[in-house]
Amino acid sequence: MVRWLRAAVVPIVLVLLIALSGLVLGRIYADDLLVRLVAGAALGSVAASVAVRRLPSWTAAPASVLLLAGYTLFALNIAADRAALTDPLAAIVRDSLVNGIPRLLTAMIPVEPTPDTVVVPIVAAWLAGLAGAEIAVRAGRVLLGCVPAAALYAGALYVVGPNASAAGWSSVAFAGLVAAALTSSQPLEGTGTADVPVPTRAIMRGRALAGAAAGLTVVVALVALAGPWVAGRVSATPVDPRRYVSPPQVDSLDESPLNRISGWALTPTERLLSVRTTVPKQRLRLAVLSDYDGATWRVGATYRNAGRVLPPQPPPPGTTVDEVKQDITIDGLTGRLLPVVPTPSEVSGARVAFDPATGTLIRPEELRPGVRYEVVSERPTPDLNLLPEADSPTGDAVARYLAIGANVPEPIQRLADQLQEGNGAAFDRATAIEEFLAEHYRKVNDAPSGHAYPNLEYFLFGPRNRGGQVGTSEQFAASYALLARLTGLPSRVVVGFDVPATGQVTAANALAWPEILFDDLGWVAFDPMPKSKDPRPVEEDFTPKPTKPPPPPSEAPPPSDATSQSAGPTMLAARPGGGRSTLIVATGASGSAFLLLAAAALTIVTMRRSLRRRRLSDGPPDDRIAGAWLEFTDALRLAGKPVPHHLAATEAAAHAADVPRPMLRRSTPPPATPDLPALDGLVDGINTTEFAPGMADETQARRAADQVTAYAEALRQNRSWWRRLWWTLHPGPLRWHRPRDH
Repeated sequence: MVRWLRAAVVPIVLVLLIALSGLVLGRIYADDLLVRLVAGAALGSVAASVAVRRLPSWTAAPASVLLLAGYTLFALNIAADRAALTDPLAAIVRDSLVNGIPRLLTAMIPVEPTPDTVVVPIVAAWLAGLAGAEIAVRAGRVLLGCVPAAALYAGALYVVGPNASAAGWSSVAFAGLVAAALTSSQPLEGTGTADVPVPTRAIMRGRALAGAAAGLTVVVALVALAGPWVAGRVSATPVDPRRYVSPPQVDSLDESPLNRISGWALTPTERLLSVRTTVPKQRLRLAVLSDYDGATWRVGATYRNAGRVLPPQPPPPGTTVDEVKQDITIDGLTGRLLPVVPTPSEVSGARVAFDPATGTLIRPEELRPGVRYEVVSERPTPDLNLLPEADSPTGDAVARYLAIGANVPEPIQRLADQLQEGNGAAFDRATAIEEFLAEHYRKVNDAPSGHAYPNLEYFLFGPRNRGGQVGTSEQFAASYALLARLTGLPSRVVVGFDVPATGQVTAANALAWPEILFDDLGWVAFDPMPKSKDPRPVEEDFTPKPTKPPPPPSEAPPPSDATSQSAGPTMLAARPGGGRSTLIVATGASGSAFLLLAAAALTIVTMRRSLRRRRLSDGPPDDRIAGAWLEFTDALRLAGKPVPHHLAATEAAAHAADVPRPMLRRSTPPPATPDLPALDGLVDGINTTEFAPGMADETQARRAADQVTAYAEALRQNRSWWRRLWWTLHPGPLRWHRPRDH
């Protein structure tokens, strides 16, 4: 009886070791189905090997593989039923075997236990049980038989990566089970040695002790050598294998669905989908377009395979969330993007891939009529009362939502500057752009598609009698988002559908709208569509700036001849009997004016030098770096090339390095344009103060001050003598006090 119990220990340990691997891997799954399926595979494979251990060894593998095929079909059928998949079982099995590995490594955490995400762990567990049982039970090599289970356990840890907490207790249990298997495999005292002479038994014990001592020495040495390295790796972040596998990507039809708005507008009665929802008159989101290069708004999303339960998206603190359930059936909508109410938390009836950043879904296969899926969404609603005081984020985290293509048309840039003027708050700028577009443009259904710079420029400023100043929601949303980015507001374009009360969505319900990102509120939608059928002409409210700036207030206008001729008789008539001559009076007046101008010039020079000294020398390093940035922007403004508000520090430095030749001093023959000093120290200091306030040091502050001083002087020296003089006397920097733009 004892011998039978000892013989059962090794198979039981193998089953438990493989089940532990499933338990570790199951931590990234949505429920415990995978754990139970892997445990079943472990039990089936080990039991099959134990059952045929009396048969020839070559019969074990074929018999076990046949049982593996049957168990795999059984397990995939259970997973398909759990995931509510309606495809034929043969198609599900074929797709799972072909795409099992990439689907597992690109699946969204938590992973839904669907057929394609459980097939690889099940097959691997069965093969590990088969190999381990054959080596440990049939051949009696227990330690070597534990190697397949150990490899499976290590693979489970690798697949989990940094997506779950450390598997400490399971690793200790794994080592304890291996030790129990090794202990049970030792022969009982006296078993098989009754007929061995006493001296021989003593020799055997001695050899066993020597072997144990040698093994212990090797283990201690390995621990001493590898222990520090292993201890150092325990606190390191594990590698996520998902970064080496490309997730599903949208195709060309869905990369920029904004182009489809005009086509839908021309066929307004086309049926696209039908929706039943718990909250009537919802707005479905089809795609979020975050990237713009001056030609096309693109999705730019990273989709990963997901199951029914999607990872939760914590709402911003200033929003409320309510649950909306939808039952959607596709009619004529094509592509792979799935329209849903934002933000989905559960999806059933269709296999999907999910992008957490935008809350949008795609289907791995093309949409076809009759596709039906159910969605539960957590719809966020921001507190609109907080908008007037809310600010918009800046920095690298939102750089993609501020990026635009090169060579922005000059009229669009001027319009953005005009809309920004006097609207310092983020919400004021967003509202100003919304009201301008709503009051000056008309919506038409036959406007041609296009949202590149030339299209938007013609939409904004083209003659009305030639198709300008009219468009679909494509042009309204794209223009709004572009103007928002030019004024420093993180923006994106969303394409979707308004769901009518009937629930039947047609092409007429398709639209695009812009969204602005606010701190503590998240993305807030704006509506720039026209509010009346008789918009005001753009020319009434948008006046182009003159090509030459007006003279500064401190520059006295030159006297005209008419004024001189009319002033003479008046002065003579003032003292008819004599008195000072006209020449003396004129000379005295000119001298007084000269003294006043000289005093004003001296005052301006003194105040500007004092301002530069305060900016670059007074205060902590952060304040001095900010002062250097103001000196830099003042220099470019004096040179006639101000820094646009939407540029980051690195982009502003590149903008400053590209000084047009007409701005530089010329001689005959013209010399080569000198290179302007570098501004890398200034950029580094600005980024430090922006993203790590209080961390800038004296070295960074001095370097920023030196670089901006050298840059401004080089920029001034390469101008004509009278422009250099005006540079010195210009009063602008004294009144250009403003917060740092970046």
